[in-house]
Amino acid sequence: MSTAQIETLTSTADKAKLAVAAALVVAALAAFYTLSARGALLQWGALVACLVLAVVVFFTSLQGRQLIGFTKDAWREVLKVVWPTRKEAMQMTLYVFGFVLLMAVFLWLTDKTLEWLLYDLILGWKK
Repeated sequence: MSTAQIETLTSTADKAKLAVAAALVVAALAAFYTLSARGALLQWGALVACLVLAVVVFFTSLQGRQLIGFTKDAWREVLKVVWPTRKEAMQMTLYVFGFVLLMAVFLWLTDKTLEWLLYDLILGWKK
């Protein structure tokens, strides 16, 4: 069993990139609300431009590159999945619905039995 610790090193440049990305998101919101009197086109344009710039800056940082790598690995794993055929999917769906129906009947019968046992036999409260 390995006891080595995994250490993530974040450089000052990466921290600065994350700070700039966060500042751009704040600037996007500020620009959106500040430019509301100047027209919707300028307002939405400033919002989208700042958000796109924030995303670009984020993806140049270490965390952004790690997110891209994770996404690629996840997509590669999705491509390995063997999806069921339509017939198999329909059969499994019917099994699930059948089981849900069976459990509903079982729980209803259990509830009615306990109701009869407690209220009618033990407490003597007839409806």
